[in-house]
Amino acid sequence: MGTEPDARFSLANERTALAWVRTGVGLVAGGVALTSFSTFADLPGLVDLVAAVACLVGAACALYALVSWRRNERALRLRQPLPAPGGIPVLVTGVILLAVLIAGYSLAAGLGEAGALP
Repeated sequence: MGTEPDARFSLANERTALAWVRTGVGLVAGGVALTSFSTFADLPGLVDLVAAVACLVGAACALYALVSWRRNERALRLRQPLPAPGGIPVLVTGVILLAVLIAGYSLAAGLGEAGALP
């Protein structure tokens, strides 16, 4: 659709999408690692919740990469202004949620161990 855009802009759009996909894959891999570790270490279900959030945020990053790449490519081909980016709030929210969950788990585990001391 439209005309062929300058290859530099099209390739920059692709590199940006691939960076989002890499971020998503990293989050999913971290979630899988947490789940595997919690199974072997017999950790509570909160770790599995953190792993699930990591995997879901990773999937959201990958989906955002696809949607954003298509929107930007279409705008480039139709010589329209690029749409405003919107994925940063999703990523930031996911990272904050992961940090709060992990901090909460660490605090609860630390308080639990402190209560067990004589």
